[in-house]
Amino acid sequence: MKVYISVDIEGVAGINHWDEATKTHATYPEFRALMTAEAIAACKGAIAAGASEILLKDAHESGRNILTEDLPDCVRIIRGWSGHPASMIQDLDDSFAAAMFIGYHSKAGSEGNPLAHTMRLSVDRILLNGTPVSEFVLHSYAAALHKVPVVLVSGDQGICADVKALNSHIGTVAVSQGIGRSTTSIAPRKSRQLIEAAATAALRGNRDACQLTLPSSFTLDILFNTPVNAYAASWYPGATHIGNRTARFETTSYFEVLRAIKFMLNA
Repeated sequence: MKVYISVDIEGVAGINHWDEATKTHATYPEFRALMTAEAIAACKGAIAAGASEILLKDAHESGRNILTEDLPDCVRIIRGWSGHPASMIQDLDDSFAAAMFIGYHSKAGSEGNPLAHTMRLSVDRILLNGTPVSEFVLHSYAAALHKVPVVLVSGDQGICADVKALNSHIGTVAVSQGIGRSTTSIAPRKSRQLIEAAATAALRGNRDACQLTLPSSFTLDILFNTPVNAYAASWYPGATHIGNRTARFETTSYFEVLRAIKFMLNA
């Protein structure tokens, strides 16, 4: 069984501040190690459920955060960014039985994590068909293009609540809760125990029930923090500037949504 695991840092147990997620800051090594440990816990859980091949995507910022020395032998890791629109699930295809997202976080505009955002800090929020979405939604839909179910998500309570609202069959592990600029977190060792057990249970469970069905059409609205970014993004082919710091793109292809996000956020 092949399993894909995408790992971010803003939803790992204990993290609270952007300094801790920033490679050049003195506090980063501690949280890099915690991110690595949660990734390994998910790998161990997947292996216990029968995974013989795991593709691990380091999906935070530089893509060069996870410490590789202690990864299980069946793991291959993607470091850095290719530039492909699939972004945080680069190289996922229909050969995978399932995907898991570890260390994910609340969406931009929400209050479940002081590090809440969606893709870029320049973005106030991203909406699909009028609904604000997280990086979990964006990449779960991308996995659905290949008929690969996302079976487990770990992170803050806000993202876990959003996961259950979208599909109650997807497993979740909530490791923290944001309150203003503060967070209340479980102990990192406990988070790893829960993630490992949940990964095994999710892969042994009804994976088909976790499969998402894509809408037939998409209206993508990217609301930026500043109007100049919205204006620049509106020059992407097919996009329009609808005012209120928002660029819009409409399509019937979810891959085109992913492509638009990639280039509009970098305009």
